[in-house]
Amino acid sequence: MTKSLKKYFPIFVLPTLIAFCIAFLVPFIMGMYLSFTEFNTVTNANWVGLKNYLHAFTDESFVNALWFTVKFTVVSVITINVIAFILALLLTGTLKGTNIFRTIFFMPNLIGGIVLGYIWLSIINSFLYNFGVTITYKPEYGFWGLVILMNWQLIGYMMIIYIAGIQSVPGELIEAAKIDGANKFQILRKITIPLVMPSATICLFLTLTNSFKLFDQNLALTNGAPAESTTMLALNIYKTFYGRMGWEGVGQAKAVVFFIIVGLIAITQVVLTRRKEVEY
Repeated sequence: MTKSLKKYFPIFVLPTLIAFCIAFLVPFIMGMYLSFTEFNTVTNANWVGLKNYLHAFTDESFVNALWFTVKFTVVSVITINVIAFILALLLTGTLKGTNIFRTIFFMPNLIGGIVLGYIWLSIINSFLYNFGVTITYKPEYGFWGLVILMNWQLIGYMMIIYIAGIQSVPGELIEAAKIDGANKFQILRKITIPLVMPSATICLFLTLTNSFKLFDQNLALTNGAPAESTTMLALNIYKTFYGRMGWEGVGQAKAVVFFIIVGLIAITQVVLTRRKEVEY
């Protein structure tokens, strides 16, 4: 860094650093503290130690929400990334009108979560009405409704990232492989996929964290019905904090556990997938 840049570096960093502390760091530290207290407001907090965490892990609704979220995340991460990668392969080939298709597939990502949830609620229920049921009739309907919604929203975004990765694969490697007699499947398996792993790392991270943190779509599509069987972690924390009198501390404890779970899983995923990346 040159002397002139060093001179002005604090001027540019300080506003962002202050905003980060006010909007994230301070609330995060306060939240950690409040998870060990009973409170109605931040000014009347009483220390209770690990009591809130014991309540959280013995709350059957929280455990069910965790299990439901894990199942949803596994299915969503696999389906989104597989379909997005296949579309990326098709739209980097010889298919005509690729720019139009890319735009169409990306557009759902621009729609807000609540709006998207109500749109799909109408679409799915209009189909299920033919059989005399709704999306909240069985937990399975809500589960697959959420999976379809998540796929429809994120596939286009992940597809764009995969397209960027595929287009960065050196053409001379492909040509050399063809000269050596490699078929399309061998080129895909031995060259394209290993060299696209940096894009896969990003896409897996985004789909995993977004799936775990899903809230507004869950609220709009099922709101946890029937009988809270389709409630995901974020919605369960929200209902605990705002819907159960005297459980604000427990809701905060659940939020801290939620943060730790998402953080550990995301870091593990990034470490594991980065080991598969190939430099060229």
